[in-house]
Amino acid sequence: MSATEGIAARARLLGEAGYFDANSDEVIPSPCISVCRMSEDRSHCEGCFRTIPEIRAWAQADSAERLAIWARLAQRAGIAFPP
Repeated sequence: MSATEGIAARARLLGEAGYFDANSDEVIPSPCISVCRMSEDRSHCEGCFRTIPEIRAWAQADSAERLAIWARLAQRAGIAFPP
């Protein structure tokens, strides 16, 4: 499975579970797929497509910022968001 397929599958699974719904009270889960290594140019993680600042910010981010991070990483990965 490619990294893009991995993050797309995680986004699809979380989307189907309702985590990205505007009315959901659930905490938005991390996009981490346990493939933790930076791209050759160090612009983003090859597994979750987040940048280092996004990875650092995740734990303190509210739902709106987490959704924004998901949207940006989806754009980097070339996948639809929300799925």
